[in-house]
Amino acid sequence: MSAITQNERPATTARYSSLAPPRRYLFGPGPSMVHPRVYEALSKPIVGHLDPFFIQVMQDIQQLLRAPFGAGDGTTMVISGTGSAGMEASVANFVESGTKLAVFANGYFCDRIIEMGKRQGANVVRFEKPWGTTFSDKEAADFIRREKPQLVAYVHAETSTGAVQAGSAICSAAHDAGALVIADCVTSLGGIPVDAATTGIDIAYSCSQKGLSCPPGLSPMFLSQRAMTWLGARSSPVRSWYLDLKLIYDYSTVSHRYHHTAPISMFYALREALVVIAEEGIENRWERHRRCHDAFVKGVEAMGLRMLVPEGQRISTLNTVCVPEGVDEAKVRRRLLDAQGIEILGGFGPLAGKVFRIGIMGPLATEENVQFLLEELRKSLTAEGYRP
Repeated sequence: MSAITQNERPATTARYSSLAPPRRYLFGPGPSMVHPRVYEALSKPIVGHLDPFFIQVMQDIQQLLRAPFGAGDGTTMVISGTGSAGMEASVANFVESGTKLAVFANGYFCDRIIEMGKRQGANVVRFEKPWGTTFSDKEAADFIRREKPQLVAYVHAETSTGAVQAGSAICSAAHDAGALVIADCVTSLGGIPVDAATTGIDIAYSCSQKGLSCPPGLSPMFLSQRAMTWLGARSSPVRSWYLDLKLIYDYSTVSHRYHHTAPISMFYALREALVVIAEEGIENRWERHRRCHDAFVKGVEAMGLRMLVPEGQRISTLNTVCVPEGVDEAKVRRRLLDAQGIEILGGFGPLAGKVFRIGIMGPLATEENVQFLLEELRKSLTAEGYRP
């Protein structure tokens, strides 16, 4: 085979121009906009995954996660993987063959937990309600008392519906039954209170790209003392070696022995995102998102639009707005993207074509950005024939 000459190389690579992503306003359910300081952190030189500097970065992150999680005396750590990796780690580490897993099913991500549980050999029972609804304290307690599970799972903030599920009654009933509780906090961490310790959550997982305003790729986790004790006593090996929390905890917190090559730059980014949150103050951040949510709801209702989820059960960082009758939601979303680079998403599953899913998180959660979004949404709806 002859060597490629210098003159031939441009012909091979000419079609690849310099990378230039379009400018977007990420008003969807995630990923959210990234703070400039986080982008800067991504550009820092990498070190080895066993370097003392990187070990300190991991420890900083563990400490900085305590306030967003409301960790109390629990443990925080980070999985090298997206929020789905955190979900799978939660299920794989606390399900053994035949474990009875009770799941509160009212959206897409509850069903994902169920699928993962089945693959781990769990005996899954589900309490199902329509998408966009939540479970009352009595419903939750009655279900757990009836089923007597060993593990309970619910989604705190359901990305597919915009509904937030109160967890205190679930956790209380589960603990009375001797069960551990898994909570999906993918869409809540950093944007609304999680209060893991006071709620009674035993295992919580999240992601880096929503309320924390960081690029996707990491899954922060919280484990209660009860969960850590159970994990330490587990005699059967976890079926997933990569997601074995005992190994990850040992690497990140105890011996720092090699487990895997962590994505160094993403840990830099998450550390900086959490520092930005700490500087603002977590309570101030929650309040800022709440104010923007209230302003947005007031604005869409003034247009004659309706929210899917009742007041008091809504995620303040993720709004589900019902699509007006006769309007093609995909065309509205396309107009927003083409005109101003605004990304919002539609529904899926039973909500396909019926809702807009609109996230107002992180850097975009300001009153000015809310008014900008409302005005552009009004223009796009009007262009598609909607009249308030």
